[in-house]
Amino acid sequence: MIRVQGLISAYGTQDILRGVDISIPDHGLSILAGPNGAGKSTLLYSLMGYLKPRAGSILLFGKDIRKYCRPELAKNIAFIPQELHSEFDYTVMDTVLMGRYPYLDILQTYSEEDKAAASNALQQMNLQSLEQRYLSELSGGEKQRVYLARALVQDTKYIFLDESLSQLDINYQLEIMRLLKRIAQEQDKAILLISHNLNLAANYADLMFFLKDGKVLISGTPNQVMQSAHLADLFGMQLSVAQNPITGVNNIIYP
Repeated sequence: MIRVQGLISAYGTQDILRGVDISIPDHGLSILAGPNGAGKSTLLYSLMGYLKPRAGSILLFGKDIRKYCRPELAKNIAFIPQELHSEFDYTVMDTVLMGRYPYLDILQTYSEEDKAAASNALQQMNLQSLEQRYLSELSGGEKQRVYLARALVQDTKYIFLDESLSQLDINYQLEIMRLLKRIAQEQDKAILLISHNLNLAANYADLMFFLKDGKVLISGTPNQVMQSAHLADLFGMQLSVAQNPITGVNNIIYP
């Protein structure tokens, strides 16, 4: 479990997170939601040790995150950013193998075990036929499955995604959400996803966190947090909710 207490994180002199208290379980699909500028990405970067807290604590399995070296953190947390940019165009297989970097020694090459793990991850994501294709040749949904495969090969307990679905069509968003739910359930992983699509997120989430002005407004199951009063506090406007007849989860009803 990741426990965060009184977390204050800043860029320069500007505090972005202002006393965050949050506990992220070590299994299931959790959603982090909130308006632009709420501090969602800042929280992810703090949890991964990229942004040092100005105050407060982050404990990963009971150990202060500042006491982990970078390779240790990479063996516990995999990260899929909103967009990935590279000067080079890698193949699908080469991209997935990059997930094994935390386990390589200096000048060490990939072992047969590493390659077998990559092949297995590609199979899980139904990407076997694309392993020699270049990323530039893939659709947005296919790229996201490649990045998920890379995260699986990294063999971490936690997988964080920073608005990774925002640029995808709805069919790909649904596909990735189903994959995330399945991975969390079948492989006992903890997945934390930043999402602006609250209805889609609520229908698949085990836990949701609403973040506003650098603080956690409320957390709980989708039905606990997807209430008109909480949504009004979060976005500053009145929104109606009704139960989705298929999932039984509260969804926003747009006028």
